[in-house]
Amino acid sequence: MIKRMVIMLVLTGIVLGGVFGFQLFKASMIEKVMASLANPPQTVSTTVAAAQDWRSTLEAVGSVRAVNGANLSAEVPGIVAALHFESGADVKAGDPLLQLEASEDIAHLNALKATADLQRTVYERDNRLLKTQAIPQQQVDTDKANMLSAQSLADQQQALVDYKSVKAPFAGRLGVRQVDLGQYLPAGTPIVTLQQLDPIYVDFYVPQQALASIRKGQPVTAKVDTFPDRIFDGEVSSINAQVDTATRTVLIRASVANKDFLLLPGMFATVDIETAAPQRHVTLPQTAIAYNSYGDIAYLVDDKGKDDKGQPQMVARQAFVTTGPTRGDQVAILDGIKEGETVVTAGQLKLRNGTPVRIDNTVQPANDANPKPVDK
Repeated sequence: MIKRMVIMLVLTGIVLGGVFGFQLFKASMIEKVMASLANPPQTVSTTVAAAQDWRSTLEAVGSVRAVNGANLSAEVPGIVAALHFESGADVKAGDPLLQLEASEDIAHLNALKATADLQRTVYERDNRLLKTQAIPQQQVDTDKANMLSAQSLADQQQALVDYKSVKAPFAGRLGVRQVDLGQYLPAGTPIVTLQQLDPIYVDFYVPQQALASIRKGQPVTAKVDTFPDRIFDGEVSSINAQVDTATRTVLIRASVANKDFLLLPGMFATVDIETAAPQRHVTLPQTAIAYNSYGDIAYLVDDKGKDDKGQPQMVARQAFVTTGPTRGDQVAILDGIKEGETVVTAGQLKLRNGTPVRIDNTVQPANDANPKPVDK
């Protein structure tokens, strides 16, 4: 009986020992598995926060117009006898451009000039005779009146002949010729456009609230989509004396240098006006900021030295930030991040405080204050 009890106790001890041993083994294995499930490093891209000087600017849209521009035409009708210009040519003020047929008018002018010369000769002769009292004063007065009348008729005919000639009223560049040799032109028919292109005006409107920051002589830059890589410098030349009551905007005119004649009247332009001194901001790509209703956050990367294997330890740290104005792909950081700190720009969704990270900057998000479209 005692022998059976001993055997039962031994067997019970063996079973209990196996159970406890299995539990210890299971706990050890679970601990190892949990250890292996620790946060693995998350791959992110980063950038170093840099400070930049940002200008306070006002952007507006406007139209390019010439300082002087006119569609030239003849004041009187006639047949085109001569053309003295080529389309697109540069001309000076006073250069002849077109001559209408005027042979009959010139012949009449010569006759009137001859009559005026005769009347002048008669007046001068009778004036000498008057000194010797050979003729009366009345005759001399009549001679003078005849001379002035003849000269006036000659001047009138000279003006008519001048109307048959079209000259450049100012220096500039001609457009495309719209008439042909031998063509009959009614009075006022457009011949060619003439535009003074350097300098050139850019007219644009700004809200009345912006008037306090705009003054004559203020520097401006203009851009047109025809030349996306060119910036044209100029200055405010005039401010309109009234506000448009319908839109509450004010017309501003800027004078812009155009030595290469790249800007043409009628072009659409965007204008940037520097309204205040540049301000220095820490800037980041906009992708670095997670915008939330409870506050905007960014993830910084802290260097924790090296681990037992000599590998660098990088850990993410969440930081609340205050953002400012944006320019293109960039955003200004007013508070929360200092210049020189390393900031995560992509991969934030995988992060929380203390998450180890692995940095891979092979691909970086856009970070351009003045992005331009890329042709594909």
